[in-house]
Amino acid sequence: MSSWIRACSLDDIEQEGARRFDHGGRTYAVFRSPDDEVFCTDGLCTHEAIHLAEGLVMDYEVECPKHAGAFDYRTGAAKRLPPCINLRTYPAKVEAGSVLVAISQ
Repeated sequence: MSSWIRACSLDDIEQEGARRFDHGGRTYAVFRSPDDEVFCTDGLCTHEAIHLAEGLVMDYEVECPKHAGAFDYRTGAAKRLPPCINLRTYPAKVEAGSVLVAISQ
């Protein structure tokens, strides 16, 4: 079962930016797209467990800050090596200025 958890305020994330979100002993990354949609993925690169919220976000991709691998944060798809394992994604939405993420319990 999933429940909606408040990750942050929408204003906490720049357009084409990311923010780290920790919950239940796990790390997530919340992204704000160029058209102000929000997305959520696992927060660590599948290659070497580096925090993706610290990476470069451009258009709909996030670049890992360690080895420059890239993911499409909308789908979690690994787009550029070295990562070859996709990220898990989670439903995200904005309500009353807050970013909410549906995390399985």
